[in-house]
Amino acid sequence: MWGAHRADAGSAGLHLDRRRFIATLGGAAASVLLGAPRPSVAATSPLESQLVRLVKQQRVQGLIRADEQTSWSIYDFTSARKLVSINEAVPRQAASMIKPFIAQAFFYTMQEQGSRLRYTPSVRETMERMIRNSSNPATTELMQLISHYNGNHGPKDVEYVLKRHAPGVFQQTSIVEYVPANGRTYRNLASAHDYSRYLWALWHDRMPYAHEVRRIMGLPNHNRITRGVNNIPSTVRVYHKSGSTAMLCGEMGIIEAHDRLGRPRPYTFIGIIQKSQRTNYYTTWITNRSNTLRAVSGLVYDYMRDQHQLA
Repeated sequence: MWGAHRADAGSAGLHLDRRRFIATLGGAAASVLLGAPRPSVAATSPLESQLVRLVKQQRVQGLIRADEQTSWSIYDFTSARKLVSINEAVPRQAASMIKPFIAQAFFYTMQEQGSRLRYTPSVRETMERMIRNSSNPATTELMQLISHYNGNHGPKDVEYVLKRHAPGVFQQTSIVEYVPANGRTYRNLASAHDYSRYLWALWHDRMPYAHEVRRIMGLPNHNRITRGVNNIPSTVRVYHKSGSTAMLCGEMGIIEAHDRLGRPRPYTFIGIIQKSQRTNYYTTWITNRSNTLRAVSGLVYDYMRDQHQLA
């Protein structure tokens, strides 16, 4: 488990000392210390080369414009290798992809508070609405609850909780605003690498209540990783969160596929397309970018099928 609980002011000082110590380490060394997966330092993988070619084709076709930037990250749990790392450390608008982070901040806070804060049926229903239904009012409700137990400083309390417990995971995460009902949230940030580190920790039960967060992220809903991707069978399970605004289209999740012997062959998929200004044609824009994510996801699945003899 990353970090210990803050029981009193003295232990808070220990946390600060630990954070300074980690900050003095190199990125790879810090990853090892915190149990996070080290990015592959090998030459560009065949998958990354294929992905780059596909994205270039999408740009030529006008499906990704010149004012749009992308980030991509693929991690294979079976080989323990980062297969794709493109603009991975660049902070991007988080949109609704920040919502599993908020769930995690709640469980960290509950862990600290003991009997003062419980995971009641009401809180569980709110969390399910936040992640499964992407409810913005439910998100703000949970953020305010977390802030209430962490000094009532507002949205930054959520970020503080995450970085207090797992600074090696949430390195480019910045949470500075509540999510308005209209969904126009542009200032909260996270990187593809943050999502990748978080999903790795979630899969390996390195976070409190990881099984519950996975359960909620795995509830059936709309996604751009497997839904509408013809070459991905319906038996594949996905634990994910989408993000959509007039400036961003993104997906982050774990794909749980199985090989022909029934063995799990999970991998992560993170894809983010961010526009420099709000589009005036939201429906067309988000549809085309969603289809780009699906095309890349299909490419990744084909690669994994060949590597691991997926069913």
